[in-house]
Amino acid sequence: MREFGYQRVGDVAEAVAVLGDDPEARFLGGGTNLVDLMKTGVERPARLVDVRELPLGQVESTADGGLRIGATVTNSDLAAHPEVRRRYPALTQAVLASASGQLRNMATVGGNLLQRTRCGYFTDVTVACNKRLPGSGCPAIEGEHHNHAILGASEHCVATHPSDMAVALTAFDAVVCYETADGPGELPLADFYLPVGDTPHLETALPSGALITGVTLPPAPVAARSRYRKVRERASYAFAIGSIAGALDVRDGVVHDVRLAFGAVASRPWRAREAERSLTGGPVSADAFAAAADAELAAAKVLPHNGYKVPLMRNLVVAVLTELAEEAAR
Repeated sequence: MREFGYQRVGDVAEAVAVLGDDPEARFLGGGTNLVDLMKTGVERPARLVDVRELPLGQVESTADGGLRIGATVTNSDLAAHPEVRRRYPALTQAVLASASGQLRNMATVGGNLLQRTRCGYFTDVTVACNKRLPGSGCPAIEGEHHNHAILGASEHCVATHPSDMAVALTAFDAVVCYETADGPGELPLADFYLPVGDTPHLETALPSGALITGVTLPPAPVAARSRYRKVRERASYAFAIGSIAGALDVRDGVVHDVRLAFGAVASRPWRAREAERSLTGGPVSADAFAAAADAELAAAKVLPHNGYKVPLMRNLVVAVLTELAEEAAR
């Protein structure tokens, strides 16, 4: 690990100004991803700007009935918040499934959104990786890729995004709030993560030097009946090989509203809009759920060792929506 400076800041304006003066600096929240990447040499910041003490650690209701989640709220506090548990239970479940209690106590909401892929080629600086070194190649395509992307990938990168929390936030149309030297801004989470294309090293649409200040969840009555389901290769904490955030509003046997987002299948949380369109206004049945999943997964492009993710995700859609429909019928 190379030597680096450390600075603690007291307000948002100061934090943004520091990064404006030093492009090689990085914001430090809980450090649960950034510090690991510094140890392996993937990240080499000249200075860490500690933002943990900024006044961004609250979860508050908005005037329209949504929630505003500060960027320095820890994952543990987010999962335990009574309004999150009541209004967006899938978000609580996603956070609790993401990591051990010790890590959740450190990890922050802003940092979680910016965590980088756990692809083994990305984290190994001795091998090629287009995410680390554009133009060097993607060895995962011909190498180890059993947990890599089946949707939205390209010949330049097949890595997946690791966040559980971001999958649930994507399902509920979250908006990322940030601050720059030019003032505040917002990005819908659907636009926050960039498509892979031929520039996999460009991961988000966040302006250079911007500090995430929070996430806003709009009011979503459908989210009160929601679920997050994660499949992993071992029972203890591990990154997903497939996950889903689902919510369902059923009225008189017809799907009135549905939200679906997939995790561990693409370089970003994948909003299953084709499946949502297929289901809305239609009957509630396992066959309808399976057909909707098939419509979404028709775009899948599998590699020799990750094709299992297609039936896995299909089964997750059917299982989660069936459970939600049965719950609604009680």
